[in-house]
Amino acid sequence: MDNKLKYQLLNIIFFLQNLIRFFIFLFLYVLYPFFNFFLKIVKLFILTPLRAAILQLKIKSLGKNALLKYTAVELIGGGNIRIGKNFVCGMFLRLEAIILQKNDKIRIDIGNNVQINDYCHIGAINLVKIGNGCLIASKVFITDHSHGNTDYLNIEPEKKELISKGPVLIGNNVWIGESVVILSNVIIGNNCIIGANSVVTKSFPENSVIAGVPAMLIHEIK
Repeated sequence: MDNKLKYQLLNIIFFLQNLIRFFIFLFLYVLYPFFNFFLKIVKLFILTPLRAAILQLKIKSLGKNALLKYTAVELIGGGNIRIGKNFVCGMFLRLEAIILQKNDKIRIDIGNNVQINDYCHIGAINLVKIGNGCLIASKVFITDHSHGNTDYLNIEPEKKELISKGPVLIGNNVWIGESVVILSNVIIGNNCIIGANSVVTKSFPENSVIAGVPAMLIHEIK
């Protein structure tokens, strides 16, 4: 290849590099703000209502003004789940109403004005009821059942019969901190605060501040 041809090829490569840089600059500094704004509009007016509509079809009842994040809710037994109005949830929320006997009984009942953040898991074979105005942080696990008892040691846990010691009833205006676990047969009174990483194995009256493993009464709100 002679020097003239090499020079022409280098000029073409140089031109293409500058052209690519120009389009990158155009996208980052000129088009990207409009593109980002367009994505927000699509999410607000298309994706969020669409996900709410899909959720409405899957569950027993969904109140008005449900706000869902980018990842849809994972449902099991949606026909036995009821959610109130102004519901807000983050990413990767799992709601599992496991039906051992076919009926229309509500297994998961979430009140009005409830906010549940990312990576939460609520499972019920009996009843998990969450009152109005509750705020639930990320990575919270609430369950009213377990994989059987310890009398059958040679059976794989997955194959054991699910059992519930009792429902989980959470009152109004309860604040549940990050990574809390609430187990079966527990009643949490109104206005309680549960500290992060707590494991709640027993009931507490209203206006309690609780924390620990297992959770204990730390303070009473007066």
